[in-house]
Amino acid sequence: MAIQKVTIEEFLQLAKQHPVFDVRSPGEYHHAHIPAAYNLPLFSDEERKAVGTAYKQESRETAIKIGLDYFGVKMKKMIEDAEAIVDQHNKAANKKEQNTKHIALVHCWRGGMRSAGVAWLLDLYGFKVYTLVGGYKVFRKWTLQQFEKEYAFNIIGGYTGSGKTLLLHEFKKKNKSIVDLEALANHKGSAFGGMGKQPSQEMFENLLALSLNAQELTPTYLEDESQRIGNLQIPMPLWNTIRKSPVFFVDIPFEKRLEYITAEYGKQEKEKLVNAVIRIQKRLGGLETKNAISFLLEDNIKESFRILLKYYDKWYGKALINRENLSSLLNKIPCLDVDTTTNVQKILECNIVSAY
Repeated sequence: MAIQKVTIEEFLQLAKQHPVFDVRSPGEYHHAHIPAAYNLPLFSDEERKAVGTAYKQESRETAIKIGLDYFGVKMKKMIEDAEAIVDQHNKAANKKEQNTKHIALVHCWRGGMRSAGVAWLLDLYGFKVYTLVGGYKVFRKWTLQQFEKEYAFNIIGGYTGSGKTLLLHEFKKKNKSIVDLEALANHKGSAFGGMGKQPSQEMFENLLALSLNAQELTPTYLEDESQRIGNLQIPMPLWNTIRKSPVFFVDIPFEKRLEYITAEYGKQEKEKLVNAVIRIQKRLGGLETKNAISFLLEDNIKESFRILLKYYDKWYGKALINRENLSSLLNKIPCLDVDTTTNVQKILECNIVSAY
């Protein structure tokens, strides 16, 4: 079999069906990688450092010889690992083994010796191998290009507690295109929004670019977010497009939203809730911080959240009006409750009108 070199566009199309092997070191991979790629490292982090040092301080030939020392003893296990990954991938995709077992996509940092070495080994064993011209570096260039494109976005707006994430998921059920920024960032966009460890900024951008690229229908629905989601930033070119897109603002009464967030977040551990309040104390103010924490310690979750909801309403309101041409973008939709089905239908029926 012959190793076939492909462009990033061809590579990403093939990746929809076949496993991607990222042969960079574990440290490189864990920092950021092509989403859904498997790590099949040619070198450990320490080995990569040793080879790189030899390349810079001695010669290319010396570096290759050192690399071969590391590579030689790993060949059998790499083939076994690759076979196991392909079998697992095909089983998950319900593919017929005889048609896809020996297909693999391989890349390293810039399409150099690491991917060439692993591709040679897999090809020798019997895999049909595709390598990415330019490697991960080219994928990163492609990623950043996605944020420069023009998109037809519909932004789901509403004060905190309006169930915007639920609306987004309902649109998906209706076969509408969506990009779930909070899911990609692994954060719900507020002091109470941490859902675990967030990806690196680079990994967030990789996930976001592929999610945007996957949208085949227009318009695409997004939640109205701050540019910052937890510790991550929506890339500026994309942010500018979002801020110029129409906003469908579900206007739900304060008490209904308060009931919703009390039920949604009130079951979290008290310590986590207190720490969340402390994280915003500078903007919340000393007195309101003290009162919010006191209510939490007294198990009066609703009154604590009442303070916080007023705070978030104020900040969201400022962000909402800080748009150019707001009157031509804003569609204010009166809603009686956090009723996902009804409110989605209202958005779908809404035409863009001047509200302010």
